[in-house]
Amino acid sequence: MKHFLSILDTPQDALLSILWRAIELRDAARARLPHDAPQRRLLAGRTLACLFGKPSLRTRVSFEQAMRRLGGTAMSLSQSEVGLGERESPEDAARVLSGMVDGIMARVSDHDTVVRLAAGSSVPVINGLSDLAHPAQALADILTLMDEFAPVSPGGSGGGPEALAGRTVAFVGDGNNVARSLAVACARLGMRFVLCSPERYAFRPEWIEKVRSRVGRFDFEAVTKPAEAVARADAVYCDTFISMGQEAETAKRLRHFAGYQVNETLLANAPSHAIVLHCLPAHRGVEITDGVMDGPRSRVFQQAHNRLDAQVGLLAELLGGR
Repeated sequence: MKHFLSILDTPQDALLSILWRAIELRDAARARLPHDAPQRRLLAGRTLACLFGKPSLRTRVSFEQAMRRLGGTAMSLSQSEVGLGERESPEDAARVLSGMVDGIMARVSDHDTVVRLAAGSSVPVINGLSDLAHPAQALADILTLMDEFAPVSPGGSGGGPEALAGRTVAFVGDGNNVARSLAVACARLGMRFVLCSPERYAFRPEWIEKVRSRVGRFDFEAVTKPAEAVARADAVYCDTFISMGQEAETAKRLRHFAGYQVNETLLANAPSHAIVLHCLPAHRGVEITDGVMDGPRSRVFQQAHNRLDAQVGLLAELLGGR
């Protein structure tokens, strides 16, 4: 695996390697190893260029801190500085950066931008978010599900991503980039994925067929009633109804998603062990209530913290070797 552009483009064995590496290095970080320990010097002398066409909190901090944790460095560049696709083509930018850094992370609007960066780059390119996919988030989501339902004992015994097979994630809301990435991750790990959305916001049939042709078994169900979606869920996931760039659709989307809020009433329909996830930022009182987000079933902030560990595992695999 040279690049990390989507979960669909990531072979199952590579996905498993990233997740296991994330667990391994998280255990090392918790052990507070000395600064000269091999696990803390994996990326010594290496630099990641982070290109931001969209604002970020979790993506920027997790990638920069992950490089630091592995002994490397990161530089973050805004769209106003780079002019990606405006002042300079993605291919040319990639060719320039390839001669100066060891990896490129890009958070962009159009997925074609990261595809073009990868085409022009001789170093690994990571999709930090695009309109099509958010694979870095999906890694953190799976880590959070592992922590809850398939924990790995110190030393690497028991649990793990393979042990999640048969679990169910119910995603209540827009079938967006976050939902697509998590759905494919679930397919690769033998999990069931339920998307609950108004029909116009569901996955496109051609995309579902593409997943099935690439992954094989895809235990997927589309429903329109939230109570039905969560009835057998191990995790109830939600995201904002209005993503960046969709602000002009606010009134329409809020009207269409009325009744899709993850609240205490909806959770009463889920199994008692079901947890709640949200990729953040959240619009409290819109897609999720304070009582749920801050309640005992929420794993939202643990999920956010897992962005760091997920990025550590990803960068170690892509840039560090063994």
